[in-house]
Amino acid sequence: MIGDIAGLIAAIAFVALVGLLAVPLIKLGKVFDAATQTLEEITEHTVPILDETSTTLTSANVQLTKVDTVTTSAAEITQNISALIGIYSATFGGPLVKVAAFSYGVRKAFGNAFSKVKGGK
Repeated sequence: MIGDIAGLIAAIAFVALVGLLAVPLIKLGKVFDAATQTLEEITEHTVPILDETSTTLTSANVQLTKVDTVTTSAAEITQNISALIGIYSATFGGPLVKVAAFSYGVRKAFGNAFSKVKGGK
């Protein structure tokens, strides 16, 4: 009989222990459920953001390609203008300087000749 009572007490203690351990396990299960739900919500909101970011980056790359084309064209135009100025300077610059020097010399000569006639030098 004492053995039966001891067995009964041991069985009751075992049931109490299982009951005490079941509560934290149930709470842990609820935590896992909440974590799963949170991850699903994060995924639900993150995927559209990532898709929109990808679209935005693609659009930005297209715009950068256009800017690169414009920049390249501007550089080519600048080179062409520089070459044109060089050609103009070589073609017209030298003769214009000579004409200016000649006209200055002619004015000086006529100026000196008129000043001698007028002033009697």
